[in-house]
Amino acid sequence: MFASLIDEQRRYFATYATRDIKFRLQQLKKLEEMITSNVDAISAALHADLGKPALEAFTSEIAVTLEEVRLHQKNLSRWARPRKVTTPVHLLPAKCEIIAEPLGVALIISPWNYPFHLAIAPLVGALAAGNCVALKPSELAPHTAALLSQMLAKTFAPEYVRVIEGGVEETTALLKIKFDHIFFTGSTAVGRVVMRAAAEHLTPVTLELGGKSPTIVTEHADIDLAARRIAWGKFMNAGQTCVAPDYVYVHAARAIEFTEKLKVYLAQFYSGDPRTSDSYGRIISERHFDRLVGLLEGAKVIHGGKHERATRYLEPTLVGEVNSEAPLMREEIFGPILPILPYARLDEAFASIRTREKPLAAYFFSRDEREVEKFLAELSFGGGCVNDTILHLANPHLPFGGVGASGLGAYHGEESFLTFSHRKSVVRKSKWLDFDFRYPPYREKDLALIKRLFGAGS
Repeated sequence: MFASLIDEQRRYFATYATRDIKFRLQQLKKLEEMITSNVDAISAALHADLGKPALEAFTSEIAVTLEEVRLHQKNLSRWARPRKVTTPVHLLPAKCEIIAEPLGVALIISPWNYPFHLAIAPLVGALAAGNCVALKPSELAPHTAALLSQMLAKTFAPEYVRVIEGGVEETTALLKIKFDHIFFTGSTAVGRVVMRAAAEHLTPVTLELGGKSPTIVTEHADIDLAARRIAWGKFMNAGQTCVAPDYVYVHAARAIEFTEKLKVYLAQFYSGDPRTSDSYGRIISERHFDRLVGLLEGAKVIHGGKHERATRYLEPTLVGEVNSEAPLMREEIFGPILPILPYARLDEAFASIRTREKPLAAYFFSRDEREVEKFLAELSFGGGCVNDTILHLANPHLPFGGVGASGLGAYHGEESFLTFSHRKSVVRKSKWLDFDFRYPPYREKDLALIKRLFGAGS
């Protein structure tokens, strides 16, 4: 279905045009100008797809993407420069270096929850590294997908950057084609499908997945601050954020206080009726809406829970007395529902978290540095924050990615450039000195010499 289009990109990559650093910088500048000249259109598309407020759309999708592309422009020449490394004595005289070269044609499959940022941010790294790109945006965010197709078609030649719209059929067809790298953001289940397809061609993959990202509020936390920042991180984009707090462990002595503070901040953020709030979004589709409402069946709702299918509205919802085997605790929620689980001892909370797959993110609230260091040392997760939520995602100097079932590989900043590059190792050997002992026939005295050189001789 798309093989001829990808072949066209391969032919263009073979011209070596994309390898020139000046060319890459020009393309990144064009990408920046595309974004800055379409801010209102991007915001409108995000609102049409997800009900995103303009400020939230700008800060969480547009601004962070601009920061990413500008960081690449500033540092690309340095990142792309061959890097000299130490030459061990047994290789002298020689010079050793690492050369970053583009992989070829990359496929980027982006999701619906942050449909602009999660399409363009990996594109930045792919273009900076000198690749051609086929971009498959999510069909569940049709307004943003159409806008991406329109903007990128005006900005880049199709043999360089091509947007391919469509649904499961189109994605399946693309995955049958051999690419030089596949970058996928989405669910763990679909990530497995992508990885199986890539294995047929031995194509390297980057998988940005998800998981149940835990939050812990200890007895020594600033409860007011914790409630405010957790409410913000959880309910922005109506909870449809891959690094949103999925559930909260709160010390039993502070659980009631914490829950009441959450209610206060939800009222401040979204008014007494979030349905009328200009700051609260909507669920992406009726299918996802039905799944979320289904998760609430049999749950003890302690705040919120109102919903309206016609407008895909689901009120910010707090749930208590959650059984560890309940559906809410077995799958990633990816919506505005927050289970609150009291704990007695910190070790108990850690032990429970470790029974699950390693999460994409984790958050810890405490004023006790010993507790903080314990959290960082004993729990494995992709990335996270201490005394805040989500913000690690906004720093392009920090690599972003999961671990285990929550992802494979990372990107952002230089990590994006490296993700879409092959680091080629080269030894430049001198011609003027050539030791006889490296060549057959081998002699005992040469072996003794070599052993002494490596500190293994007697």
